[in-house]
Amino acid sequence: MKTVKLIIVVSTFLMTLSLSAQDKMGNNIDNSNIALQGYSPVSYLDLGLAQRGNKNYKTEHNKVVYYFTSKEQKVTFDKNPSKYLPQYGGFCAFGMYAGAKFRVDPNKFIVKDGTYYLYLNNVELDAKQLWLAENNHGKLKSTADKNWNKLSKTHN
Repeated sequence: MKTVKLIIVVSTFLMTLSLSAQDKMGNNIDNSNIALQGYSPVSYLDLGLAQRGNKNYKTEHNKVVYYFTSKEQKVTFDKNPSKYLPQYGGFCAFGMYAGAKFRVDPNKFIVKDGTYYLYLNNVELDAKQLWLAENNHGKLKSTADKNWNKLSKTHN
């Protein structure tokens, strides 16, 4: 009987661990499970602004936590969360095009065709400028989409 209980406990733990790992494979989150480093997904898409959300206005969607600037933004997201999810799970769009998962600067983004794309920005690389310099969003997105189909199932 103890062996059966142990097997059930271990199996449940492994399933939980597996689900958590899947969340982290497809979403640019840290151990806190907060998406977009706390920035509001509604602000990106509806306002074209990078605005840090407030922990008083948060919601959880598919085990990922999103912050908003107001109760109204939270309600808007809750009505249609899939509309407001970041492209490529919040990983760098140019990185996805290049075939790699990169963390992003939440202030580096573009909105195109009802979707927002985030980009890496550091001392050595401004991925948003690289994306824009290509001047071929369709080509970049097509390649990034193909790469995302594979990379969304891998660890960072």
